[in-house]
Amino acid sequence: MSITTEMIKELRERTGAGIMDAKRALEEAGGDMERAAEILRQQGLTRAARKAGRATSQGLVHAYIHGGGRIGALIEVNCETDFVARTAEFKQLVHDLAMQVAATAPQYVSTDEIPPQALEEGAERFGSREKFVQQVALLAQPFIKDPSRTVEDVVKEAIARLGENIRVRRFARFELGSEET
Repeated sequence: MSITTEMIKELRERTGAGIMDAKRALEEAGGDMERAAEILRQQGLTRAARKAGRATSQGLVHAYIHGGGRIGALIEVNCETDFVARTAEFKQLVHDLAMQVAATAPQYVSTDEIPPQALEEGAERFGSREKFVQQVALLAQPFIKDPSRTVEDVVKEAIARLGENIRVRRFARFELGSEET
């Protein structure tokens, strides 16, 4: 099957991949758009893993207020350069992550931050360690806009598209009348 420019354009619009990457993925997938998108996603995750150790000293702090002012979230997401921090895609990612915090009330950014004692107690209370971790660790939660992916998957996909390491540094959630934040 020959790969047309329309096919490349459609794959680029769906994935944000470069022209040559989209063409190579379509060739490897024999013109199958879904398989090509999966190939690009896997390549992006590999690229994201290679960028994981790079310093993130730029980024954004974003506030999200929901429920007529009853719930608010404040989040800091870091990237490598202020150029990426100013892009619409990065700003949308940070906004979505702030919405996630407001909606799901996580307590930790990642699984690594959960104290071992809390992990044991939570596993007993929720019936399994995995269910507890999905409740309290932001990166392990199903993404509210697409529950088939985790928040960590969404961040890794953004790393692949933007070409920079991205890290959720910290967040706070406030709820009117609540004792806990």
